[in-house]
Amino acid sequence: MPSASAPAAAPRARPRPAVEVADILRAHGAAYRHTHVLSRAQRRAMRDVATCRTAALGGHRETCDTCGAERLAYNSCRNRHCPKCQTLAKERWLAARRAELLPVEYFHVVFTLPHALNALAQGNPRVIYRSLFRAGAATLTTFGRDPRHLGGDIGGTAILHTWGQNLSQHLHLHCVVPGGALTQDGARWIPAPPGFLFPVRALAKVFRGKYLHALQRAFSTGQLVFAGSLTSLADPERFAAWLQELRQQDWVVYAKRPLAGPTQILEYLGRYTHRVAISNERLISHADGVVRFRWKDYADGDRVKVMTLDVEEFIRRFLLHVVPTGFVRIRHFGFLANRTRRAKLARCRVLLAQPPALVAAPAESLPALMLRLTGIDIERCPRCQHGRLHVTEILAPAPAPPRPVPVVDTS
Repeated sequence: MPSASAPAAAPRARPRPAVEVADILRAHGAAYRHTHVLSRAQRRAMRDVATCRTAALGGHRETCDTCGAERLAYNSCRNRHCPKCQTLAKERWLAARRAELLPVEYFHVVFTLPHALNALAQGNPRVIYRSLFRAGAATLTTFGRDPRHLGGDIGGTAILHTWGQNLSQHLHLHCVVPGGALTQDGARWIPAPPGFLFPVRALAKVFRGKYLHALQRAFSTGQLVFAGSLTSLADPERFAAWLQELRQQDWVVYAKRPLAGPTQILEYLGRYTHRVAISNERLISHADGVVRFRWKDYADGDRVKVMTLDVEEFIRRFLLHVVPTGFVRIRHFGFLANRTRRAKLARCRVLLAQPPALVAAPAESLPALMLRLTGIDIERCPRCQHGRLHVTEILAPAPAPPRPVPVVDTS
């Protein structure tokens, strides 16, 4: 039995995944960039993910104040597409959203674009994604203001997802929506019926109409670029016929109340708000030009399967989900819109007899966050388990290796 003075056993850190996206990009990224046309955002994502937490980004040396053990810690890239970054940003985002929750039912609404729009999105991501945000928010706002439903202003948070479990292109917008509306004069809160927000078939029809109207307007104002197999759509008559085909399809909208309440859907969405496409934990192996990873097949009873892709296809799919530079993937609308959120949330709380929001606590530090999430004190010496680690040297970024000089045949 250990003595009372013996140090507590340190929690074990999660082992490093057998393979990481960074490993794949370091091994094959240069060849892929040489043979593919990439956007600036895609090139930057490849570079940042490949160099994340390596000497290329610099870092610091930590020394234990008890036993003198040393540890090198390299800087993170902080790219929003990196599977290893953004944990602190995600937790702070979740804390802010939890603080905004009202004492009402919440609903999870998902607007999905037909896969026929995938190719157009690859060449026009800003237009396609922006139209998705606007059409989704406008659809919910229209239903909220309709006196046959609520008759007031609703609010919501919308998050863009572009991927499915197998990394294929699957463009959809997740929305977290309080079950009720604020009258436009701010005098009353109008609750939604228990367990019901809006009829999904009607939502889908209105969403389809608003989205296709936005596409037509983008075409008429010259915002769309057509290349490859889509070149023929540059013709106005062919584009109009294509839109008509989309208009004949049934579009998919999902709207349900999470069984475990709004915290459940926030936790689910929190896994993807500050990350993209795939986590390193899902990767199984990378060898002989082939990548294998786990994925959940929702069409087959949520069975977990293993997908095998050649490395070029894996990188192609990963890069499909890199959003344009500066594009905002999380947006708020209605009474949760950034400009009026504070005042309108306060009014909603008064009408719902909810106590005022608590004063926000100071931002949680990284060591405190890691201790809360994992039970691991990252400032405690992993060797002696007694001492504290202190920064004793700042490490400058290591110079990049020289690029190979192309051979020129002068004969």
